Amino acid sequence: MNYKKWLSILAVGSLLLTGCDNQKKASEAKGKETIIIATSGAPSPFTTVDEKGELMGYDIDVVKAIFATLPQYEISFELTEFPSVLAGLDAQRYQVGANNYAMNEKRKEKYFYSEPIFKNQYAIAVAKNNNDIKQFADLNGKSTEVTPGLNYATALALYNEQHPNNPVKIVYSEADLLSVLQHVETGQYDFQLIDKVMLSQLINEHNLNLKIIELNKEDADCIGSPYSYLLISKGAKGEQLTKDINEGITKIISNGELSKISDHYFRADYSPE
Repeated sequence: MNYKKWLSILAVGSLLLTGCDNQKKASEAKGKETIIIATSGAPSPFTTVDEKGELMGYDIDVVKAIFATLPQYEISFELTEFPSVLAGLDAQRYQVGANNYAMNEKRKEKYFYSEPIFKNQYAIAVAKNNNDIKQFADLNGKSTEVTPGLNYATALALYNEQHPNNPVKIVYSEADLLSVLQHVETGQYDFQLIDKVMLSQLINEHNLNLKIIELNKEDADCIGSPYSYLLISKGAKGEQLTKDINEGITKIISNGELSKISDHYFRADYSPE
């Protein structure tokens, strides 16, 4: 993440934190419990900051819709660096992390997972002049740049565990997704595994000279869970909060609200089956 962008996010995060403190006091006066949701403001369109400095995105709107069904809670959002979301959950400073999280066995030991809130559709991005990669099996031995902890990074790490003889060359980076895709475009890295909807959006918005290779079902199954989740701190009230959040997810699936949010951001329904 570049310096100017982080300064901007830091300023917004400070404002959000002040709002959290004020809202917590107001909630206590009303007898409601305040839940603080942490997010890094990336990747878009799951979580981002608009031109007015306000948080928006699929995960953000889903959280709002869930808690709209839970009148016993009030919510506040805090913007922070990606690693700090998990650190804050560890310290119970935050109760919920909303950041397009995939299932991860090590992480599952530390946090509660909600029911899934999004069904990912993975695709491979390569430069248009790259003819070496035509399917998932061609990724063996090829290089890619990923942000630690995001769903496709987790998927590739799992794939490497299952195929140790010729693994994908993973380089971990804090670069934003646009920069990562531009590095593929210029040939610095061979490919990027990414959510198809996110990839299509970035290619169209920034006129990237990339092509999309869709995964068949067999290849998609090789890289683990296709779903994204919310993470909940394993604090004293974490188990009850997880139960309540899951009830909220069930409600917004059954009443069609989750499908509406998906359609708003992706023009298609990626709500879990």
